[in-house]
Amino acid sequence: MLYRSFSFITVFISCLTTTAQTKEEKIFPLGIIRQLHSVELNENRTLNIYLPEGFIKDSSYPVIYLLDGSADEDFIHVAGLVQFYNFPWVNVLPKSIVVGIANVDRRRDFTFPTTIEKDKKDFPTTGGSEKFIRFIEKELQPYINNSFKVTGNNMIVGQSLGGLLATEILFKRPELFSQYVIVSPSLWWDNESLLKTKVESLNKKISIYIAVGKEGKIMEDDAKALSDLLKTKLTNGIIQFEYISNKQHGNIFHQAVANAFEFFGDMKQ
Repeated sequence: MLYRSFSFITVFISCLTTTAQTKEEKIFPLGIIRQLHSVELNENRTLNIYLPEGFIKDSSYPVIYLLDGSADEDFIHVAGLVQFYNFPWVNVLPKSIVVGIANVDRRRDFTFPTTIEKDKKDFPTTGGSEKFIRFIEKELQPYINNSFKVTGNNMIVGQSLGGLLATEILFKRPELFSQYVIVSPSLWWDNESLLKTKVESLNKKISIYIAVGKEGKIMEDDAKALSDLLKTKLTNGIIQFEYISNKQHGNIFHQAVANAFEFFGDMKQ
């Protein structure tokens, strides 16, 4: 058996305090936490899962997979965006399940091996993206598919090194996701070798949103180069590139994800 799991509903903030609950207080659940044992990674991984308002067990939902999905990273505010865009008076996104993949070692999981000796020395755990992609394909997605009724429409959302990983998946295993949100991708990794790899034509219907802010020439040029490359490879999909000039690396993510959701929503109009 590849994995075993257990789950419980929790208030994330309750994990951060030992204050006793009074009679006037009630639990305010933000989601479900599940532990998934990964054979591929040889460790337990925490999944933070948001179920949409009015969730019905027998209904089918698209799934948004969020890299950097720890409770103290991007899970809470991205789940909030999904809730907002689910409101009937907004109606941009279909009701969706969000799976936040909590980090253990993001430098290890989100990077492929580098030829740069300084990076090997400074970041000795890097280079594990192949195993992490196998974890997503062989363990995580089957686990989610068996736990919930899903439509088969999967989105991946990643920034920085997470954007690097999302790009690697798009290049090597594009069928794993139908929508890609790639924000400020760290394509400088290993002397921009990912941009130099041979990419086959992408025949699957894929929607891609790429964003970068005011983040310096290398980051900005690499993100644009990725967009230009993908435009030559997409035969049955659509791509949107956005330069968000009033945002930087540290504050672009929320705005970019909101813009991506609106872009995907506009495509269905």
